Amino acid sequence: MTGAPATAHAATGHRAAGPARTGRTLLALAAAGMVVSVQQTVVLPLLPQLMARFDAPITDVTWVFTASLLAGAVATPLLARFGDMYGKKRMILLALVLLLAGSVLCAVSGSLPALIAGRTLQGVSASMIPLAIGMIRDTFPRDRITTAIGIVSATMGVGGSAGMIVTGLIADRTDSHHPVFWITAALAAVALVLVAVAAHDVGVRAGGRPDLAGAALLAAWLVCLLLGISQGDAWGWTSGGVLALFGCAAALCGVWVAVELRVRAPLVRLNLLVGPRSLSANAVSALLGFSMFAAFTLIAGFVQAPSGAAGYGLDGSVLDVGLYMLPSTVTMLVFSAMAGRFTARIGPAFTLAVGSAFAGLCYGWLAVSNSHVSDMLVFSALQGTGFGIAYAALGTLAVQHVPMDQSGIASGINSLVRTAGGSVAGAVTASVLAGRAADGTGLPTLGAYELCFWIVAAGAAVAALIAVVHGLRHPD
Repeated sequence: MTGAPATAHAATGHRAAGPARTGRTLLALAAAGMVVSVQQTVVLPLLPQLMARFDAPITDVTWVFTASLLAGAVATPLLARFGDMYGKKRMILLALVLLLAGSVLCAVSGSLPALIAGRTLQGVSASMIPLAIGMIRDTFPRDRITTAIGIVSATMGVGGSAGMIVTGLIADRTDSHHPVFWITAALAAVALVLVAVAAHDVGVRAGGRPDLAGAALLAAWLVCLLLGISQGDAWGWTSGGVLALFGCAAALCGVWVAVELRVRAPLVRLNLLVGPRSLSANAVSALLGFSMFAAFTLIAGFVQAPSGAAGYGLDGSVLDVGLYMLPSTVTMLVFSAMAGRFTARIGPAFTLAVGSAFAGLCYGWLAVSNSHVSDMLVFSALQGTGFGIAYAALGTLAVQHVPMDQSGIASGINSLVRTAGGSVAGAVTASVLAGRAADGTGLPTLGAYELCFWIVAAGAAVAALIAVVHGLRHPD
């Protein structure tokens, strides 16, 4: 791994496993990451059906997605830190058990509250990706770390596309949400067995006692912040409820910082959040999370828009959305596996800049050319290239400068800010689309979508610029 001297591994007790064991570990972690990514997006196309099934407004049904997002945001830093303390494999297994339990609850649910409860349990599994990245750093030889991180990170995009395809196939045959969650339950069970049998965890453990006060405060201010962001459109950004949530988030965050600075063994070492090397990695993660999440929301709406009424769109189905994203799946897998070579030559920061530039280019392409199926396929291929390279390098950049016994929490914080970036993307794009509706149809205008594409492209471009500056300031 670039920038991680060999002495660092010796000092922290790092012991690389053999090729056979690391291969089995990577297979298990990649499969688990795929399942986690599937559950994150599989519900999005179901929201219109759930509104009709439960006779509930969109503001209530949106909680099916929001609850999972909040649970993941709160659980990620907690389980990542506990992974450093008690073992990453244990925490991955715990996350997968909760994913399985949540999937079963959703599959048998007959009411909206039960479905939301199940989605909350599923959301905890979002902590699996940073835990997996920490395990890879603990277990793999240095020259294979970036490639392995890239493959596991690529499952975020691959699983997202797979989730859309699965939902599309089922939506064509039934209006029930139950089959979708039985499938995620089966996948979670397979991933659980694979990790239990094949994953190999040799990392040292930090030990110590849990920072319960820090955990409670972190959970409280994250819930307030992300709840305010997710409900900004529905309640109004200047409404008393949203402003109160943001105010509580700021106050609780201040108290949390004060506690973490005073505790001997804090849940989150603040230098891992805003330190000289961490801040740029976390800023890029938030911007790339913004871009990735925007893809799932914007593309789904654009592809399914009726061209006759809207004047744009591809008259597609939910299944078509997943199929259009298949080129992204292929290029993401290919380039995430190649990211290790790029990193070895130019370093993780400049590799991250290249990936971010491709991510910006794909949205720029769609902003200027979006009227044909070929435009969507070109976008998809460019997107997979960009995120395949960027997420592999980002996973390395987030942990390469931290002690081995803090790799889990460092990766967890990076994942947390990516989740926050995704939450902002949903709010920003929804505001733009809602504010530029065509008269008579109520559908967003083509200009509204194109403005969203430019906004997301700008976010990825800023991410590339930050990565370049980081590479110049901290050469490997």
